[in-house]
Amino acid sequence: MAAEKPTSKGQAWFCTTGLPSDVIIEVDDMTFHLHKFPLMSKSRKLHDLITEQEKNQTTTTNQNDQKFDNDTLQKDDEIEEEDEQHCHITLPDFPGGSESFETAAKFCYGVKIELSPTTAAPLRCAGEYLQMTEEYSEENLISKTERFLSHSVFKNIKYSLKALISCQKLVPMAENLGIVQRCIDAIASKSAAADPSLFGWPVNDGAAMKISETDSWLNELGNLSLPLFQHLIFAMKSLNVSVETIETCLIHYTKKFFPGISRTSRKPSSSSSSTLPSQNEQRELLETIISNLPIEKSSSSNTATRFLFGFLRASYILNASEGCRLTLEKRIGLQLEKASLDDLLIPSYSYLNETLYDVECVERILEYFLQGLEESRSGIEDEDENRSAALMVVGKLIDGYLSEIASDANLKPEKFYDLAIALPDHARLFDDGLYRAVDVYLKAHPWVSEADREKICGILDCQKLTLEACTHAAQNERLPLRAVVQVLFFEQLQLRHAIAGTLVAAEPDTPMEAAGRLSHGGTEEEEEEEEEEEERSVVVARAPEGSSTWRAAVRENQVLRVDMDSMRTRVHELERECTTMRKAIQKIDPKGHVEKGGWRNRFGCKFKTQVCDSHQPSVVEARRGRNNRHEQ
Repeated sequence: MAAEKPTSKGQAWFCTTGLPSDVIIEVDDMTFHLHKFPLMSKSRKLHDLITEQEKNQTTTTNQNDQKFDNDTLQKDDEIEEEDEQHCHITLPDFPGGSESFETAAKFCYGVKIELSPTTAAPLRCAGEYLQMTEEYSEENLISKTERFLSHSVFKNIKYSLKALISCQKLVPMAENLGIVQRCIDAIASKSAAADPSLFGWPVNDGAAMKISETDSWLNELGNLSLPLFQHLIFAMKSLNVSVETIETCLIHYTKKFFPGISRTSRKPSSSSSSTLPSQNEQRELLETIISNLPIEKSSSSNTATRFLFGFLRASYILNASEGCRLTLEKRIGLQLEKASLDDLLIPSYSYLNETLYDVECVERILEYFLQGLEESRSGIEDEDENRSAALMVVGKLIDGYLSEIASDANLKPEKFYDLAIALPDHARLFDDGLYRAVDVYLKAHPWVSEADREKICGILDCQKLTLEACTHAAQNERLPLRAVVQVLFFEQLQLRHAIAGTLVAAEPDTPMEAAGRLSHGGTEEEEEEEEEEEERSVVVARAPEGSSTWRAAVRENQVLRVDMDSMRTRVHELERECTTMRKAIQKIDPKGHVEKGGWRNRFGCKFKTQVCDSHQPSVVEARRGRNNRHEQ
């Protein structure tokens, strides 16, 4: 049908039908050598241009007949014959360029053309440009492309997106013809009707296979210009498309222009890195995307939260507006329970911050999280349980963050204290994570004053420390004396509760014995030994005669009470020893400064863990002796 040859102006396209061409059409850098009749039979515009040029040639010939003699007329006839064979036409700003005109020319010659989502819109605009209407000729290019767009392209979200991308070079004609709006409406309506879970993030191979088809068109979003993408997001919002869908579209669109936005994919691809916009363009793009983020909380996975933190880091790097950063912080605060410790480690990008990480930013995010929990309080039991679970997750997350930043030498005690007490008491089931952060901070800041040490240790609830944490704290030389005494005191209480729990578990469940259990479990330290002996006698009297279980429980109770008495004596001794040493320290150093190594090294005193004295050899031997006597 055709062949291309290079010319001085560019490429030349020849129709190989065996007949000499009689019209030359230039489109961009391509020259087409064609024939008048096929073009004029399909295109009204080409028909008018060729007819007008033929009239001009005839007028020029008549004028030459009046001016020249017969010899000159003969030469002009030869030129006229040559001009009639090669009518020259230039088509400026042809939609779709030379490729679209080539396809339109083949259509004029009766060649069957294959339409696709990427070529349908350019050919529709080409048909409009050449006026290839149904009124001028049946089964023309405009009607053919319109049927393909309506029956094939707009029925599929992926095809509609490809057609929309192809319209970017066809503006404003594609907008005037309504192709752009129809593509956007098709994408928005299809995404609104789709399952929102298909726009989520894969957590396993099965999920990855499930959304592979969705990802195939989501990855194409980056090829849209920013105005068209904004138009698409606006249409989605007007159709009440799910928050997850809009959020996923925004993230996929941003990945092309910010290839390192996620900390899990730091290496950008070669295709994306070659088309990165400038810093000002990136800042404008980022602010536009953030302004389109849904305000509502989504149910997306942790991956979306990770991208939001990536946006936040990018906003600091690109020096985005303060409103942009605050919007991101509020959006992150709504789903802080889905964040990871790595997400919270935001570096300090400002020279005004002395700390390694931006602690103030995390404080604001935590404040937005707590505000969101308070505003969402509705009294519904299931929702309250979800809020409590989210609060517990955030509590563990903040404890890990405190442990991570505690080693920063520039972190002030006030900053550490304010962030530690920001969460309510019921956010932590145990304070082991908080104790670990306090220990790391005191170890990294040995110069902190005694008052600040006591203030920082005051955030700990010794009743929430596990046995392992209590054991470590009792031997921790970095803790103030008051904190150590408190730990030992609550260790004693834990032992007391363990003893009471043993007795409760051994008693039969009858109303009278339940009352006795309550009276026994509620005994205080101030009760006299005679009352305890009386209760034990009552319990033994109620036990079935000859019950080996009760005899063993009574013996175990006696051993545990001896252990508790030993623990109480030991605590009193430690309190007196601490008071004596504190007075000695004040006499040696009135200002309260203690040399490195602590007062324990100065006096050669070390604490032994008194969590369970029954494991000591002397107590074990005493227990064995008592058991032998009872058996006898």
